[in-house]
Amino acid sequence: MFFGRRDALKTLGLSAGATFLQPIVTQLKAHASGQAMTAKRFVFVVESNGVKPQQMPPEGIVRPERAEQPLNGPPEFVDVSLDGRKLPMSLEPVAAWQNKLTIVIGLSGRICGGGHSNDHGALGAVPGGRKGPASVQETIDGALAKAVPGIFPFVGLGISKHMANNVAYSISAWDKGRLLPIICQPQQAYNTLFGSIAEGSARQEFVAKNNVLDFLKDDVKKVEASLAGPEREQLGAYLETFETLRNRQSRLSEVQHTLREKGPVTNDKYRSAGETERLDAQFDLAAASLICGLTNVVTISSAGGERDFDITFTGLGFKQSRHHAGHGGSENGLTYLETYDVIRRYHFDLIAGLCKKLESVKEGDGTMLDNTVIVYLSDAAEAHHSRCWEWPMVVIGDMGGKLKAGRYIDYPGYAQPRHRTIANMYVTLLHLAGSPRDSFGMADPGLKDLDQYGPLEELLA
Repeated sequence: MFFGRRDALKTLGLSAGATFLQPIVTQLKAHASGQAMTAKRFVFVVESNGVKPQQMPPEGIVRPERAEQPLNGPPEFVDVSLDGRKLPMSLEPVAAWQNKLTIVIGLSGRICGGGHSNDHGALGAVPGGRKGPASVQETIDGALAKAVPGIFPFVGLGISKHMANNVAYSISAWDKGRLLPIICQPQQAYNTLFGSIAEGSARQEFVAKNNVLDFLKDDVKKVEASLAGPEREQLGAYLETFETLRNRQSRLSEVQHTLREKGPVTNDKYRSAGETERLDAQFDLAAASLICGLTNVVTISSAGGERDFDITFTGLGFKQSRHHAGHGGSENGLTYLETYDVIRRYHFDLIAGLCKKLESVKEGDGTMLDNTVIVYLSDAAEAHHSRCWEWPMVVIGDMGGKLKAGRYIDYPGYAQPRHRTIANMYVTLLHLAGSPRDSFGMADPGLKDLDQYGPLEELLA
């Protein structure tokens, strides 16, 4: 059951001895006193195999396919209200939030390289990390996790085409060379996030982890006392890591009541081999993690990354992989573009469910959805074999009125005046988070004559 955080304070039994994460305590008290103090939250939904730009405009707007070359589109900047317009088939599930919806077309990401997947480049605005972890740079979800931290600064959830894959490291990064995990098994994700309230083996695993961390901490302290100089400093860094893990476990134990009231109830879909069921379960966990205050940044990867892009959505009736559709293959009487629409629509069904859950929780003078921005994109930019001349995105949310929403925006063609990149979008999100930067990722040398810095001012209120 999901309910208002103001109501939660009545049942949590806060006292002087309670050691909740301070931001959560402050937030709950503020809500109980009627103050409009809210957290900022960001969710990224990254789908594989690309998003065709011509499939995204609302009814009444025809968007010709652009060539893969400079000056490939008109010089005009298009800004059209979505009010009264019918959304494309794949976006219909979020029509209830049309006034909070922004369809953004025409941004480029040529610096990322292209291919079946741009891996970390999709969220990093840098060349993809196919040369190994050392080549990976900070991604936008990692940057936002630092700006709006929670008990878990970052929660990565997703699905892989291989049931044996527990964790993937193909989409997100905390910093240079520091990959962030995407947990691919819903049951494992549940145990990690909600283990303090779990029963059976999940509960035992949580307790065992606490005990191990205690032993590690004590052992490190004993060794530290016998060292001096640089070695002691290095060991101190390890100790800090152990204490951080231990504190996180402790915080989870302390918010058990909230987790029990608002956390998800596991069922068969958490252990299902079906792609649709697993993705559904991961969206459940994402919603619960946000509502319980465990995190403010979630990335959900739907088979993102070079190793998983050719997943097959059997739960939607398909027997051919997405690689088949990407090469123009038809199935079930559907063209490849119609196949793309059906699969994308399922993702937006899940996004609609997330919106509904966040909207059901009162926060300040509004709801949690009012203070959340959800960004949908593909790690493959505009096509199955992307070249990143365009990178369609769908943004849901207005961050309390700070983001101008309810619009269809199409930027001028590559290298035309006023053309912008995905890096400018990520700078925009950092501005919304209260952590402004002028740039993100790497500049595109093909746009050296254009100003590539700053946010997308036309999106900011």
